[in-house]
Amino acid sequence: VVAALCANQDIRVTVISGRRLSHIEKLVPAPGVMLAGTYGIEIRMPAGSVRHRVPYTEVRPVLETIKPRWGDLIRNCEGCYLEDKGWALALHGRFAADVAFADVLAAARRVITEIGVGERFRILEGHKFLEIGPRLAHKGRAVDFLLDHYPLPGALLLYLGDDDKDEEAFSVIRARGGLAIVVSSEARKSQSDARLDSPQDARAWLAALARDFVGGSRPDVWK
Repeated sequence: VVAALCANQDIRVTVISGRRLSHIEKLVPAPGVMLAGTYGIEIRMPAGSVRHRVPYTEVRPVLETIKPRWGDLIRNCEGCYLEDKGWALALHGRFAADVAFADVLAAARRVITEIGVGERFRILEGHKFLEIGPRLAHKGRAVDFLLDHYPLPGALLLYLGDDDKDEEAFSVIRARGGLAIVVSSEARKSQSDARLDSPQDARAWLAALARDFVGGSRPDVWK
């Protein structure tokens, strides 16, 4: 479906993900797609060139200080996982016991406070999740950057996403006159304009868009 969208000369496709760029390159091996990894820190253009919005050497020393200490925290925590994204570090505890992982998260936050990372970094939190990365690791700021540096005059902006990090981009898209679509099985508080129930529904909707969209028209898919 992504490849079909990219093949439509009236559509430009970008995937913005919290995963590192090397990972989404494997997940989305479609020609012509723009990829933005680590919430927009690493950007690969459709032709293959890569742009880093933050110097790696400014980020990595701090993460190298945090990494072994976070590793020690989860050593005896069953179901806990430390993900090293290169530009960011994330603690996952989806399959860990609630109390045990709550203790890990509290200790992990103390490590950040003790090290004193300052304003260069931001902390991202979610359900059984904690991540530290550059302040520019932000999907909303990534959208602003992409549209400012690679503008699409007169284009209709569409953004599909399913989690709280996507909400940061929804407000930016709407402020720029675009449409935000949340993918969620249940209605929830959101900055979005519309909702698709599932990944399967999102895939079908995008397939119809790839099939029917012609620049300047509004096909039935908008309904």
